[in-house]
Amino acid sequence: MNKFIVADPNKCIGCRTCEIACVLAHSPADALITGSLDRDFTPRLRVVKTATVSVPVQCHHCEDAPCANVCPSQAIINKDHTIQINTEVCIGCKNCIIACPFGVIELVPQVLKGEKIQQTGLKIVDGNGAREKERIVALKCDLCINRQEGPACAGVCPMQAFKPIEGTAMSKHVKKRRLACAEELSRISFKQ
Repeated sequence: MNKFIVADPNKCIGCRTCEIACVLAHSPADALITGSLDRDFTPRLRVVKTATVSVPVQCHHCEDAPCANVCPSQAIINKDHTIQINTEVCIGCKNCIIACPFGVIELVPQVLKGEKIQQTGLKIVDGNGAREKERIVALKCDLCINRQEGPACAGVCPMQAFKPIEGTAMSKHVKKRRLACAEELSRISFKQ
């Protein structure tokens, strides 16, 4: 079973600390000094706020990932029980965005060492002539797969709203929900 992380909307206070931690975890070590975050602040999860709820929404690392199933360049793979995007192969076709049932994939300029990568071949042509076009790729939560401490969002949440789910944790969660359901049913009267 794939790993994923969920946030409890009853604990989330909408502070967006998780978004900042996400960006920092995926930025160069000197990002705060060089100011590159001023240009490219793109978290891989988004805190959604409404009048009644605030909660971060991120990739569920689906078992039969619709995003991977529609990717024509096979840029989306299952690696170490997570769904990952290989940005070197991504062509920015947007199929994954349309297929994702949670709306957690975005297209962003590909950045390497603080610099946006330009496409080779395709140019933008307008009244000012032709110029290079930024390479645009898909971006989503990667569960901080290269971070030894695990997902940065979970590590900084002041309300401990995040809960990593993997392996037996899902089975325990399902058993707990079934028990709660059974107890709720026991309180319902079926007399007619």
